[in-house]
Amino acid sequence: MIGTFHLGSQTVSQTDRLVRIRKLFGERRVVSRRALLETLEVSPATLKRDIAFLRDNMNTPIVWDREASGYRIAPSETSGAQFELPGMWFNDKEIHALLTMQHLLANLDPGGLLAPHVAPLIERLNKLLGAADNPTDEIRKRVLIVGIGKRSMKLAHFENIGSALLRRKRLLIRYFARSKNEEATREISPQRLVHYRENWYLDAWCHLRGALRNFAVDSIRHVELLDRKADDIPLPTVDTVLGPGYGIFAGSEIHWARLRFSAERARWVATEHWHPDQRGTFDDDGRYVLEVPFADHRELMMDVLKHGRHCEVLGPEELRQRVTEELSRMAKNFAEPAAGLIQ
Repeated sequence: MIGTFHLGSQTVSQTDRLVRIRKLFGERRVVSRRALLETLEVSPATLKRDIAFLRDNMNTPIVWDREASGYRIAPSETSGAQFELPGMWFNDKEIHALLTMQHLLANLDPGGLLAPHVAPLIERLNKLLGAADNPTDEIRKRVLIVGIGKRSMKLAHFENIGSALLRRKRLLIRYFARSKNEEATREISPQRLVHYRENWYLDAWCHLRGALRNFAVDSIRHVELLDRKADDIPLPTVDTVLGPGYGIFAGSEIHWARLRFSAERARWVATEHWHPDQRGTFDDDGRYVLEVPFADHRELMMDVLKHGRHCEVLGPEELRQRVTEELSRMAKNFAEPAAGLIQ
């Protein structure tokens, strides 16, 4: 069983310690006990258990070299091959990060202009994810990353945005605002790219509005890289303006939503992460009251409605009224048979 140890306020998994051991043996032929203890920051008993785990559970030929006063990998058993950690497993954040990187790379212009550059990255991920007794394909077959709601975008636009970000240049874009069903030309200074709910967004300073704005990359119809220096907005300011509210929509005024979920749905919602500053409590009936900050109601309302009768908006009154109006419109759609419906 792979476990953890506590060091001050930090928790270090055994997976992390095994990776550090791997790095040490990759750098040195012989590793002293003192070097291992200092690098891993563990007790002698924990080090002994880690070495035993590698020998007994992962078939790693670590031996104690008395003459060199340190540990080494037995050359007779490795035959000069590079030492790996077979059967390596990861914690939930590590496996999600690695597979998400593979997921993103696999969908980034397969077979196109970037393929030769992406291939080495995928190969390195493959080496991280799998080893001799645990091939990468087996991990991908047993662990699935599912993306929902991904919208297609033009790779050329993405490349120009990335170039402008790194070179700190301005962009001239033609942007389609879905909410208004309108297209407009904007000159912008890109600040950062955000990957959110399977889609890419660009935080940028809009020179037309004189303010920070968030643009969906897939809604950019045309993009031109300008030979003008981009205005740099401090990232803490970008966070303050675009980051505090719920979801991807920004706004200048922050409100707090109070949502009450049924006791049945509370079993799920109480463990969900809606916002870094969220607050949640259970009432005497087992219902769960969730409080989240928001600046724009649109995305929050979508997440409220997906819970149907199991979610009630307690406040603010404006949000409650908007949800009530939306439910009334939905009810009208189902009051009469749809036109063209086959009886």
